[in-house]
Amino acid sequence: MKELITALPKGRLLEPVIGVMREAGMIEGDLNIETISRKLVFTDDVTGNSFLLAKPKDVPAYIEHGAADIGITGKDVIMEHGKKLYELFDLGAGYCKMVVAVPESSGIKGLDTIPEHSRVATSYPNITQQFFARKGIQVEVIYLNGSVELAPLVGLADLIVDITSTGRTLKKNNLIPVAEIMNSSARLVVNNVSYKTKYKEIVGLLRKFEEMGGESRDGKNILSGR
Repeated sequence: MKELITALPKGRLLEPVIGVMREAGMIEGDLNIETISRKLVFTDDVTGNSFLLAKPKDVPAYIEHGAADIGITGKDVIMEHGKKLYELFDLGAGYCKMVVAVPESSGIKGLDTIPEHSRVATSYPNITQQFFARKGIQVEVIYLNGSVELAPLVGLADLIVDITSTGRTLKKNNLIPVAEIMNSSARLVVNNVSYKTKYKEIVGLLRKFEEMGGESRDGKNILSGR
């Protein structure tokens, strides 16, 4: 059996993704989440599989250019990346929503009340630009690498586009969602060459995922019965 090199996402997705990898038998050693999170590259002594840890937004680049055979990152990252990646499965972990949110004091109740040429702060400029273009709303998109909730507080932007899972961060910063752009969760993507050269190993992994739960790339429910 050929070992697989997997690109894992740092941050909020790492812990649930490590859980999925363990359940699928990709990781069987004694490494705990704290040990793993401090590493950039590690190999599981039991399975021989190797893993690299990258920012979620960088995972597509590692896959696309063949530094890793497979990788896991959010659907939001895949969509923002814009390039075609072979997406195999929705692992169902790390569920969140991408929303348009505005200050409670703004008086904006929905997309139809957003003033033209409003400034929108986001870490997802491509998705944001495309969304508002489809809605026929002219906005100025301001790219920020993080902490976009700060932008309306200091007058940098009128509203934001960001991901949220519980809504607590939005509420803490007196922001309310007025539109939902998309749902996101952890997705398994594969390098096109690796899918051919390590087909047996990758298909074997997919069969394990079939037993665990999730959704196929075409949206057909073949795993969890949802």
